Amino acid sequence: MGKLDGKVAVITGGASGIGQATVRLFVEEGCRVVIADLQDDKGARLAEDLGKSATYLHADVSREADVSGAIAHAVTHFGRLDCVFNNAGAGGVTGPIETIPAEGFDATMGVLLRGVFLGMKHAAPIMKRQGHGSIISTASVAGLQAGFGPHVYSAAKAAVVHLTRSVAMELGESGVRVNCICPGGIATPIFGAAIGAAGGPEADRVAELMKTLLASRQPIQRAGLPEDIARAALWLASDDSSFVTGHALLVDGGLTGGRMWSVVQEQREQLRRALGLGG
Repeated sequence: MGKLDGKVAVITGGASGIGQATVRLFVEEGCRVVIADLQDDKGARLAEDLGKSATYLHADVSREADVSGAIAHAVTHFGRLDCVFNNAGAGGVTGPIETIPAEGFDATMGVLLRGVFLGMKHAAPIMKRQGHGSIISTASVAGLQAGFGPHVYSAAKAAVVHLTRSVAMELGESGVRVNCICPGGIATPIFGAAIGAAGGPEADRVAELMKTLLASRQPIQRAGLPEDIARAALWLASDDSSFVTGHALLVDGGLTGGRMWSVVQEQREQLRRALGLGG
């Protein structure tokens, strides 16, 4: 038996990266999934590959009609709604604060925060009526500590964390759980998009390169993979986490834990050598 047998989920940004890994894992665990994304070719191919357990729907998460439509499609196509994973995202506008255009701020917030809000808003009445459900959103370590992402991205992810906690306090009384995941350095095409290689094979090559570049940034000496976040989402979507709500789940290999032990020891030895102290 799968952990999600009989359940139905909507996964935004489900055509690539973390979203695609989560779609595949959820289907393996018995879930039927609505893949909501802007990448029509990738989304349609993924749905075709997964057969009757998945369907693809074009959706821009910054547009309320698209989000409400994806959630309604889950109910009409599969007959129910058990999980919404607000995962769609992008690096958004970048640069020093004085150079960021207001329209770039609005567009970034539209995807990263408004999209999450809309997913929660339109899942809530369905899940409240049925007395159960799991709403999951992708936040980031950049929403917990400064220095891990661009300014607006970081602010949006911090807002996702707090919105998660706030909405969990409302919906928990109706049996609905609301949590988010804070990934660390995950090797996905989003890094390619950040340097202007969005959507093409260059972005995929950047994702492969990031596996090497991210491997030594945290105590667990490998890059995070989309599958690591998918497994966290599976736990939050399943009954295994039935007593967990309002939680920001860190999946970062220890990145935000502090300075690595080896770095501390190397600095200690440098100081001893500078002072002329022996071993």
